[in-house]
Amino acid sequence: MIPSKFKNVVFAFCMSLFMSFVMSMIITFINLGIVDGFVMKWMEAFVKAFAFAFPIILIVAPLVHKITNKIVK
Repeated sequence: MIPSKFKNVVFAFCMSLFMSFVMSMIITFINLGIVDGFVMKWMEAFVKAFAFAFPIILIVAPLVHKITNKIVK
């Protein structure tokens, strides 16, 4: 198991992994449709998206938590 002090990093990793996986598939499909080599084009987009998503979530998540705490009772 991973120590709880790494909870935010594990959250950012999992969130960015799942979101970039799904969103890269959707955007690839919207842009190309189902074409030959779709899965490879999707996986290329996924790797690129994940490379950006993980550090972005690490940076943005604390801000989003603060905003959420202010607007939710």
